[in-house]
Amino acid sequence: MFRQLIACTTMAAAMGMSFGAAAQNAAADYPNKPVRLIVPFPPGGGTDILARVISNKLTEISHWTVVPDNRAGAGGTIGITEAVRSAPTGYDMVMGQKDNVVLGPYLYKSLPWNPVKDLTPVAHVAYTPIVIATSMNSAYKSMADVVAAARQQPGKITYGSPGNGTSIHIAGVLLEKAAGIELTHVPYKGSNPALMDALAGNVDLLVSSVPSAIGQIKSGKLRALAVTSARRSSSLPDTPTLAETGLKGFDVSTWYGLFMPRNAPAAVVAKVNAEVNKLLALPEVREAIQTQGAEPQAMSVAEFDKMFKLDFSQSRQLVESSGASIQ
Repeated sequence: MFRQLIACTTMAAAMGMSFGAAAQNAAADYPNKPVRLIVPFPPGGGTDILARVISNKLTEISHWTVVPDNRAGAGGTIGITEAVRSAPTGYDMVMGQKDNVVLGPYLYKSLPWNPVKDLTPVAHVAYTPIVIATSMNSAYKSMADVVAAARQQPGKITYGSPGNGTSIHIAGVLLEKAAGIELTHVPYKGSNPALMDALAGNVDLLVSSVPSAIGQIKSGKLRALAVTSARRSSSLPDTPTLAETGLKGFDVSTWYGLFMPRNAPAAVVAKVNAEVNKLLALPEVREAIQTQGAEPQAMSVAEFDKMFKLDFSQSRQLVESSGASIQ
């Protein structure tokens, strides 16, 4: 029996070493085929733009083949669901963000996943404030104009967002509460459709990530009224914060990062994290991200995991305080 025990222990140790070696070999050989990067929003929005910056640079500089795959709908949760259901091989990842990863589960009660249990944080990419803008043809020249008009005619002013359950939707609801006004929310299936309707004057206001709207703001087609972060955006230094317009303490922003399904190989996760962090240190990559209105920010896997889990634990109170819900 003693000999059998020793034999079993030796075999188990050998198997453990072989599995560990196999994992290391898989990471060393990674990627040996195209990697799919799921984008949970339509082309043209902030998430799509940042995903393509990363995928293009991984292809150009790291010589990986990374293929964006837009899977839009339900405030970005359809794309996350697609990622969760993918095989945990490292060849499927998703550009998630605060909206769909940590807010969505509190708004969509029937989601078939829990972000902490079913997703593996891989690499933080960037963070961005939210901007409130309007067409240059609009009568609203400032947030003071918006608040005054909304108080005179509750519910008349409309604002477009990229969808129910996004941090942008939440920001709009929190704005109503903080200012004591009533606006009418018009959800779209992504930032670009909302942007197009704001430009056409079909909605009075656009509430958007800075990357999604900055091109039209810089071109003079949209007027930026305020950003929702505690500090001004480096990309829109002349645009005041909501706190500066009188809503003291208002601070809402969002972040973007890469995730894989749970049980993705740790060695592969570490390799992708290291490669993305190398890219985020390159001046041309930082400039490409900042040009889109976001701020690049590299993190270790452990740092990103800690931040995402903390955000998820705190988001229940944020959603409940906003009163937002998905009908």
